Amino acid sequence: MQKTVIILGGLSLLFAAGFAGHSQQPAAAAAAAISGHRPRPTPTPTPTPTPTSTLRSTPGAWWHPSDTGPNNGPEFQWEIDHPLNVNSAADMGDGALNAAGKTAPDPTVFDIDGILNPASTVTALHALGDKAICYVEVGSAGNYYSAADEGIGVTYYAQLQAAGDMGRKMQGYPEYYVNINAASTVSIIKSMIRQQCAAKGFDAVEPDIDDSYTDKTNYTITEAQNEAYDNTLGAYAHSLGLAWGQKNGDNDAAFSKALEPTADFLLDEECNYYQTCAIVTPAYVHAGKLVLNAEYTDDWGSKTATDLGKFCAADTADGIDGTLFTSALAGQHNPCKLGATRRIS
Repeated sequence: MQKTVIILGGLSLLFAAGFAGHSQQPAAAAAAAISGHRPRPTPTPTPTPTPTSTLRSTPGAWWHPSDTGPNNGPEFQWEIDHPLNVNSAADMGDGALNAAGKTAPDPTVFDIDGILNPASTVTALHALGDKAICYVEVGSAGNYYSAADEGIGVTYYAQLQAAGDMGRKMQGYPEYYVNINAASTVSIIKSMIRQQCAAKGFDAVEPDIDDSYTDKTNYTITEAQNEAYDNTLGAYAHSLGLAWGQKNGDNDAAFSKALEPTADFLLDEECNYYQTCAIVTPAYVHAGKLVLNAEYTDDWGSKTATDLGKFCAADTADGIDGTLFTSALAGQHNPCKLGATRRIS
């Protein structure tokens, strides 16, 4: 569930929700599928996760994503609509055209659902020399998976529910905000990171809904408390050998500055479309950390080449690794890859 910032035109659905911070898809399609923050498909049964004792990463050492290269970072594929098929060219993003109309290099970093994908998929990506980012929800919970899907005795959703840590239902989604100030929530989410991300050998974590302080959750959550929660989880991820990211910024430069020292990268949605790149990305750009920006065809609304021409020059110049996706995040992607010199003021 991708959280995004909403400040300009086209925000009718989510602005009314009190800056809920979720993906900025047009209202006509939002209820069905709002980029990475949407009702999940019925999971395909997957093997039980690799036991925690077989962690691939060395605790205390983790991947530090690079912001170098002609696209200010690696070729990036974000596919969380369904389990990744490493034998599918569409899922793997092979043969995509970039802003120059040329065939882009194949992706080397894959952001995929941490629960839907088994350890074998992560192993297959590593065999190709690629990195795998584990998409999990840390600020909300939906009853999307069975205990068998998660490879545990009781689902995380049921654990949070039993602990009394579920608050307001999220507008437009079959899930609930969680009480990030509760020790039980922290413990359960840590277990999920350990069992679904670290035990499967992922390289990093994408924490969705990591800024619920901006939303109506039925809990009193301050920005400082949200920062402490995210940084606590980030430090825990590092202890497991996982890189940690920030997800979006909700038009709050101070929030990005508070999270950047712990986070290893930023994944933001549509900062060009909503004109927030200069607000949420500078802390990471100036620290030399990877900034991944996903823009959506649903909002730009024209041909791929035309869409890329609207934001790629700015992303490339400003130290941002920009890519155009469909909001379904089902495989299609088109990177900028202009090759221009990065400009950092």
